[in-house]
Amino acid sequence: MSAELPDPLRIDFHLLDRQILDLDGYFVGKADDVELSVAEDGRLVVAAILVGHHALGVRIGGVLGRWMAAVARRLHTTGDPQPLRIPFDRVAEVGSAIRLDVRHELLDTPALELWLRDKVIGRIPGAADVGH
Repeated sequence: MSAELPDPLRIDFHLLDRQILDLDGYFVGKADDVELSVAEDGRLVVAAILVGHHALGVRIGGVLGRWMAAVARRLHTTGDPQPLRIPFDRVAEVGSAIRLDVRHELLDTPALELWLRDKVIGRIPGAADVGH
């Protein structure tokens, strides 16, 4: 399956802050940052999409970004928060949302997202009844 990508692909316009949906349309997260690599011809290419508050904090920078990254570190259960890293070759389409060619069960879930789901969202009456 070849990806349907805009040409040229603009990170700031087409990727950052877009919703990411899996193969079945399940919300995975938002594109908080990207990881770049250098292609053989010397061009920069998107290697991965990064999801999670730590990645967003690093991208934003400044006082607010440091605070966000610190909160992500504080709430992370293993001490070293790593964003969810989605290899760019898993992207099937970039449009109003970023669609993946993989189901969300095969992706890691950032620890802060798990904590929020279990400790905050899961305690809201009726939250368990809402479909994905």
